[in-house]
Amino acid sequence: MRWVRRPRRSGTICLCVASFALLLHLLLLCFAFSSIPQTQSCNPSSSSSSSSSSSSSSSSSSARRDAPLHPANDTSGLAPPPAETTPPDTLKTRRGVVPRDSKARRHPPVGGEAGGGGGVSVSKLQAFFSHPLYNLPSPAVPEEDWLLRVKPKAQVSTLQDGYEDVQWNSSSSSHPPWLRFHMGISRWELYPNPDPNMGPLVQQLATHHIVSAVQKSGGTQLKLVMSFPNYGQAIFKPMKQERDEETNFNLYYFSDFERHNAEIAAFHLDRILGYRRIPPVVGRLVDVVKDIKDVTTDHKLARTFFSSPVGNTCFYGQCSYYCSTEHAVCGRPTALEGSVALMLPDLSLAIRRTWRSPWRRSYSRSKLAKWETEPDYCSTVKKTAPYDKGTRLVDVVDLAILDFLMSNMDRHHYETFEKFGNDTFLLHLDNGRAFGRHSKDEPSILAPLRQCCRIRRSTWLRLRLLALPHFRLSDVMRESLGRDPLSVATTPLLAEPHLAALDRRLTVVLRAVNRCLEEKGGGVVIYDDMS
Repeated sequence: MRWVRRPRRSGTICLCVASFALLLHLLLLCFAFSSIPQTQSCNPSSSSSSSSSSSSSSSSSSARRDAPLHPANDTSGLAPPPAETTPPDTLKTRRGVVPRDSKARRHPPVGGEAGGGGGVSVSKLQAFFSHPLYNLPSPAVPEEDWLLRVKPKAQVSTLQDGYEDVQWNSSSSSHPPWLRFHMGISRWELYPNPDPNMGPLVQQLATHHIVSAVQKSGGTQLKLVMSFPNYGQAIFKPMKQERDEETNFNLYYFSDFERHNAEIAAFHLDRILGYRRIPPVVGRLVDVVKDIKDVTTDHKLARTFFSSPVGNTCFYGQCSYYCSTEHAVCGRPTALEGSVALMLPDLSLAIRRTWRSPWRRSYSRSKLAKWETEPDYCSTVKKTAPYDKGTRLVDVVDLAILDFLMSNMDRHHYETFEKFGNDTFLLHLDNGRAFGRHSKDEPSILAPLRQCCRIRRSTWLRLRLLALPHFRLSDVMRESLGRDPLSVATTPLLAEPHLAALDRRLTVVLRAVNRCLEEKGGGVVIYDDMS
């Protein structure tokens, strides 16, 4: 029997299937390669988003670890509102209930950590001033709460040698920056936040031509009143010692020189704390001959100019203590830096009342003040007008916190605008003896806070905000001072040890408040000015 070999159909079928599978595999491979660029373009975003989320979580965890100390069972509502939380629709303030602006700015990201890692970097200072605590809504200011008002038909046109021919009327657009600042002073603050007038005002203080310079009467040290072509005036305090020179430990607080950079730094710190009670101050480099000697009409001042042995132009003026050839102010050879502080409205327009501080020092080398020897001193103060009602006591505590942070022991008096009576803010003037020592803190400056155990809620929240690592008081101060014209010099306006001292002292303030909260409770300690 012969076997006949027939074609294997099964082999053909297998070959076809294998070919089809290979073709399909090649098609899938090509498709995979063609999709790789799209996958790669998406992956960084996803990875960055994940990284950003991880970073945010880590930052949040770090913030919790580094947050200021507070009682374990904090039921007083003192924790600052989180950046992502929208505040209530309305806020009740001391000036009434007002609706919150639906377009209020939310806390922007710091260091470009906006979602996805592609956000625009925002400075700490910008982020800080954009925080809800610095953008609380403000109702319209009643007519009686403005310090000055322009008469509806008032118009001024004048021309003097060296001055501009001004045409002022009731419209603020016709006013120079210094006058707009004066017109913006209200019962509760010197200037609003934000203030679009601040930029032009500071620019003019730093650069405007000086048409007159005379010595300001009173005080223990040399100060000049400088006038500008637009009739604005400012107080000039010249540099008496190097910016980074620390006060001798053996000197008493009333024997120290005033510092021009202390006046500048005090303005920035006051603004960062949210007080806005120091008039604008800016650093400026002047020419002793062209900007002072050649334009002065003060004959007593003019007689004190002389040339030093190395050819520098010097002068010393006339004052109670430090106006002599031994304490002369000298240019290099004519260049002299100093602070320029805008003057407040003339006393003929806005009378100011001077108050003796209850925590004034004795200004004696051997005697102590009453508050230094009586632990229960504050109970007496609380029974005395104007500290027995209103905001005056917490205003003094605000001032004490400012002075402690910058180590200013020379706060013997403070001033208010008489028009507003006792229901108004305190003016934080004359800060030249601040920032003298960075290596030592003076706990006695905090006596009003420690003895009275009273503080504004808004002040407390802002202090806690400044203690957070993604803000940090020293960092926002460094950045703020870096915008001053004198910061272009090699030496910073405040040496790094002074900035570090701010953080150290802030911790001391927070602990003092926490101690009060633990002993007395939030209802007694916190003056609620926000709800």
